Amino acid sequence: MTVLYLEALAAMAVSLSILMAGAWVVQQRTGNSGWVDTIWTFSLGLVGAGSALWPVAGAVLNARQWLVAALVAIWSLRLGIHIAIRTAGATDDPRYAAFAKEWGANSPRKMFFFLQNQGFASIPLVFAIFVASRFRGEALRLQDYLGVLTLLAGIAGEAIADAQLKRFRELAANKGRVCDAGLWRWSRHPNYFFEWFGWLAYPVIALSLDYPWGWATLLAPIFMYWILVHVTGIPPLEAQMLRSRGDRYRDYQSRTSAFFPLPPHA
Repeated sequence: MTVLYLEALAAMAVSLSILMAGAWVVQQRTGNSGWVDTIWTFSLGLVGAGSALWPVAGAVLNARQWLVAALVAIWSLRLGIHIAIRTAGATDDPRYAAFAKEWGANSPRKMFFFLQNQGFASIPLVFAIFVASRFRGEALRLQDYLGVLTLLAGIAGEAIADAQLKRFRELAANKGRVCDAGLWRWSRHPNYFFEWFGWLAYPVIALSLDYPWGWATLLAPIFMYWILVHVTGIPPLEAQMLRSRGDRYRDYQSRTSAFFPLPPHA
């Protein structure tokens, strides 16, 4: 069993490295860094679904493997299409544009290694999917259905947050203002929160005293929280918002939770 898991990890690492190299090529050719997130999302879905369906000699694919593969595929398609539509209507992603400006002439080389690191940092996410699909027993349990509900709740919440932000931006009267309506009144990044929430589905499915590897599924929400809150999510986005919205965004920061939805401060 340990050999199987190590083989899967190696395959995940190689696959993500190749796919993120492809993302770098697209970014360099188009000059639009937004395609990086699009390709990353589809890559994670592809490798995740592939890991869930990873063949074991002499074994037949069971219902849980198909279920987990379907969950990550649904997540990837929903988010990937959303980001692709947004990217197609933009010239560049301000977060990556800020990195390129900071890196100067070394930007292409540094961007390549940055994206490789992003790919390797995604291995815990894919490994959690793999581990969840390998839970002992072929019959689906209550935990499996709760995992489905968890992921669907995350997808629905993120879709609602995205739709609310889109409607806000479409109104000419809101130009230069900060969206603080709906879910955005409770969290400065409700879309990120629900993105993280969806990754709790895999621990819900796999955590069990009867499954020693189940603990590894906790890596998914832990790493997703780290990525969103401390790396490529909130920090560069809020830096951009402070540059473009100034005191309006500082006021929003002072009264609104950064990540977890909480009642706004007075």
